[in-house]
Amino acid sequence: MATPLTKWLIAALTAITLAGCSSDEQQTAAKPDPVHFDSGDECHVCGMVITNFPGPKGQAFTERQQHTRKFCSTKDMFAWFLQPENENRDHTLYIHNMAETHWDHPDDTHLIDAREAFYVVGSERTGAMGPTLASFETESEATDFAATYGGEILSFGDITLEHLNAGMTMHGMEDMGEMDHMNDQSEEKDEHSKHVNPNDHHGH
Repeated sequence: MATPLTKWLIAALTAITLAGCSSDEQQTAAKPDPVHFDSGDECHVCGMVITNFPGPKGQAFTERQQHTRKFCSTKDMFAWFLQPENENRDHTLYIHNMAETHWDHPDDTHLIDAREAFYVVGSERTGAMGPTLASFETESEATDFAATYGGEILSFGDITLEHLNAGMTMHGMEDMGEMDHMNDQSEEKDEHSKHVNPNDHHGH
């Protein structure tokens, strides 16, 4: 038969165990809510003003929720998250659901869990500084978007730095093509000016 002291010890241990479990549950449930993107907020990766650009944005709460990092595009958010020091951390990530908001001015009431979202990579739509990843709450929404604008549908865990670099390379090639075209036009103007004598006057 258990003595009063034994009963007291058992009760005390049970209370401590339950308190510990309750504390763990509270920590697990304490997922931070998304925050608004304010005018003047700068991207954690590139430093550009976030609200000046179209397309979905991203935000990250670090494991200990000491910092909120904001990104001008989903692409910049993934560029940060896929770094070795971040990839295996339990960061809380949010992105816009572009099926519910306007592409040019995403509404922050439609921020969703980035880890559960679906993404379209390589579409015609662009965000801050070029190609970006269109983000959606459901795969069917992503499929509808891809049917109109093209691109490949991927889940959060499927996205790699290669997907981001591929978009940057294509965008960089387009920029280089535009620069080459501008240089060609400039050279044509210079060549033309060489053959025109400003002191040549006709009709006098």
